[in-house]
Formats: sequence, structure tokens, C-alpha cells
Amino acid sequence: MTTANLTKVIVPCRLSYAHLWEPDSINGSEPKYSVSCIIDKNDNETIAKIKKAIEVAKDEGKGKWGGKIPANLKTPLRDGDIDRPEDEAYADSMFLNANSKQAPQIVDRQVQPILDQSEVYSGCYGRVSITFYAYNSNGNKGVAAGLGNVQKLRDGEPLGSRANARDEFEAVDAEDDFLA
Repeated sequence: MTTANLTKVIVPCRLSYAHLWEPDSINGSEPKYSVSCIIDKNDNETIAKIKKAIEVAKDEGKGKWGGKIPANLKTPLRDGDIDRPEDEAYADSMFLNANSKQAPQIVDRQVQPILDQSEVYSGCYGRVSITFYAYNSNGNKGVAAGLGNVQKLRDGEPLGSRANARDEFEAVDAEDDFLA
């Protein structure tokens, strides 16, 4: 097995801040496709796989960091209760943010392409392919999460403040003159 296989993890999660269809720029940075993966803290198997992949990426990154792992190294796996205490979607969860310059392939449970962009949104559940890699950029050193592909598994309560049109409106007959 190559080390690349050791740094790739399929992460079952809830999608948040999903920018999977169009790249998004954060604070004027280069636009990228991205997603925040919310992982239940009780999913010990997935969390262990992520931690192991991060360790492999750290080991591979020694060459970028002068032959040793820096003490203040940034890693992508974070605790939602600590880093996002105001956001209830992150309660009792770990999370990581993954991004890529390339668009992910987005598929359904049967691995068929999803073409309707409204089908995959912040709040739905799925699996995300993530590759962990070392970086040393502008004095920042760490391990990042590269976004691969996305598989939607099931719907979930949409995250964010946007209301669903079905909740706000009722059907109107064409003959009704609502301006009268």
C-alpha cells in the first residue's frame, strides 16, 4: 500500500458550509471548492482513521519542515464544542474543513452523478473522500485536508438561515387575482 493510500480517508459526515458546485473565495483568496465535514464524536473508527492519516502526512511532511515535525503544527481535525460553541450543528462533534481547486464528483447512494444542485446542500449527510497532506506556506506549517469526491447518503435538516419556499407559501390558483 502506498503512503498516498494511507493519507486518504472516506469520511461519513454531515455537510456544512458546502461550496461543492461553485468555487468560493474566502477573504479574497483563490476560489476553491470546499466543505466542512461534521463527524459525530462517537464515531471512534472514523476519527481514528483521520488521526492516523494526519500522522502519516506529518511524517511525509518532515522534508518540508526542515527534517522534523514542528511543535506548533496546525492540523485540520477540530472539536466543535471548543471551536464552534455557538453553532448547535457542531455540538458533540469533531469537524474538519476540506478544499480543492478542482470540482469534486458528486454522486448518490448508487454512485450515479447528481446533477440537481439542490440535492446536495449544507445539512445533508454523506461520505467525503479526503486526502491529508503537509504544507509550509508563508510561515504557516501544518497538515491540510484535500477535498476529493462526495457521495450523498441521505437528506438532513438544512443548515443556515434560508427558509424553504414550501414553508412560506401556499399554492395559488391561476385565476386568483392577488393584486385586486
